[in-house]
Amino acid sequence: MPKIAKRLENLPTYVFAQIGANIQELQAKGIDVIRLDIGNPDLPPASNVIDALKHHASLDNNHGYSGYRGIASYREAVARYYQKRFGVTLNPDTEVLPLIGTKEGIVNLTMAYIDHGDIALVPSLGYPSYAMATQLAGGQVVYVPMDSDYMLDISAIPRDTLQQAKILWVSYPNNPTGAVASLDFYRELQAICDTYDILLVSDNPYVDVTFDNYSACSLLELPNAKESAVEFFSFSKTFNMAGWRIGAVVGNPMALRYLLKVKSNIDSGHFKAIYESASVALDTIPQSWIDTRNKVYQQRRDKLFASLSEIGMSASLPNATLYIWARIPSEFGTDDVTFVEKVLQEAHVSLAPGSAYGPLGNGFVRITVSIADEQLDEAINRLKNWYKNSL
Repeated sequence: MPKIAKRLENLPTYVFAQIGANIQELQAKGIDVIRLDIGNPDLPPASNVIDALKHHASLDNNHGYSGYRGIASYREAVARYYQKRFGVTLNPDTEVLPLIGTKEGIVNLTMAYIDHGDIALVPSLGYPSYAMATQLAGGQVVYVPMDSDYMLDISAIPRDTLQQAKILWVSYPNNPTGAVASLDFYRELQAICDTYDILLVSDNPYVDVTFDNYSACSLLELPNAKESAVEFFSFSKTFNMAGWRIGAVVGNPMALRYLLKVKSNIDSGHFKAIYESASVALDTIPQSWIDTRNKVYQQRRDKLFASLSEIGMSASLPNATLYIWARIPSEFGTDDVTFVEKVLQEAHVSLAPGSAYGPLGNGFVRITVSIADEQLDEAINRLKNWYKNSL
């Protein structure tokens, strides 16, 4: 066999792919494993969205190519959502681009901007794909420090590094910590990015998964944000449509054109019935549906949070996302990888190691609440019993 490309030699296996492989090994032995590691919504989409998919999939003329930019009605629906939700006006022809899930967009936008040796500024705790995509493109990852509230401290980045950087990734509500940001915070980032000609990229998949009357904002609410920024929007968490792989990137038209140039050489757009159904979700699902769904997550969050002390862990109560970011028991120090492996092998519960999300993650785990209540109850009991017996 020929030697693999150098870009793969130092690229680690994606964390959830490795976790999934470990789980499969246990399941092959007949062991039941409960997954609290991955943010995979267990609740279904709204019934009218499913009905729309059935209808549009049954139409004979909906099975051809939909075009590299998707269909106009979908882009228009995204623009209506941003106007209704954030008061942001978007041109659906130039400032909205469909994505096959935002993960694809993250990698392809990186490919559009990062050459060998180029710098991407990545949160010290964030979605692993920001760093992975940079490495895949041959770029250099520079991790941005965070303060005790998990807010980016861009002032800690040296001036010469800022002068070389091409992209700054930001994501609030933050995965994995659940930290949230204000428009004033985004305003500070925008000013720095404008000064150093850095593309500011907001990854915002958890904007509608919030608790305790908190409402998240969009970076694009800032005046003139579209001049230097883009934002990723996903249906996975907002509408329980993770497996549908549908999303969008909105904002700066030039950045979207460059991303489209990459995408048009890689994919051929989505299934038209998916676009049509996603438009139904954007136009018809009321805030009351989202609020009701979030109450389910909030109840699970509260139940899990109340149990942490009996598992030797501690955390702050998050106002958003599907996760609790918890410090592991003191007996394990900062070795979250060993802790996660022991929990998987001995309690048969899968957690996500904090170190997978960046250099500040050592000694933490991310625990999801996107799991059926009875499974969550069983997982909590397993963890309590395991910890009690391990003392």
